[in-house]
Amino acid sequence: MNGRIVVVDDEPITRMDIRDVLEEAGCDVVAEASDGFEAIEACKKHRPDLIIMDIQMPILDGLKAGKKILADQLAQGIIFLSAFSGVEHTERAKKAGAIGYLVKPLHEKSLIPTVEMAIAKGQETTNLIKKIEKLSLKLDERKIIEKAKGCLMLRDHMTEDDAYKTIRELSMNKRCRMSEIAELIVMTDE
Repeated sequence: MNGRIVVVDDEPITRMDIRDVLEEAGCDVVAEASDGFEAIEACKKHRPDLIIMDIQMPILDGLKAGKKILADQLAQGIIFLSAFSGVEHTERAKKAGAIGYLVKPLHEKSLIPTVEMAIAKGQETTNLIKKIEKLSLKLDERKIIEKAKGCLMLRDHMTEDDAYKTIRELSMNKRCRMSEIAELIVMTDE
């Protein structure tokens, strides 16, 4: 099992135990932290695949730190640790964006499979986000090209096909994206 992991817990012995189990399983523990602020800094520096983070910590708790880490896309996923297993606690972890929740004391039998699944889900989610961003960009480009075609059709009394060909030819001649040409056409006609 591979994976770059940050372990966050205010108890040094707990961090050491988790690190030992993970490294024995082939994981790369790239950093440890004892509070939420340190966790955020470690994630900025290392961009891990996964964070294993205690919820109850001094200064900045795991839930708040986790929300910030996920919002800024500093890690692909978070498994929260807690001494509590109630529905209220797991619901809070879900709302914070967790892809896993483990109850202390941890057992190697549950830790390793949970970590493997969380890393896989985190990578899957990251890939989906990248696809969505790419599709969104293409849609935005398509919208501006359509708007530019409309401008050319109105201004120069062209057919839709001729307007598209004009944008495409300008794009090839100027060696830039069609969306860049379209933005300029729309800008000059507004």
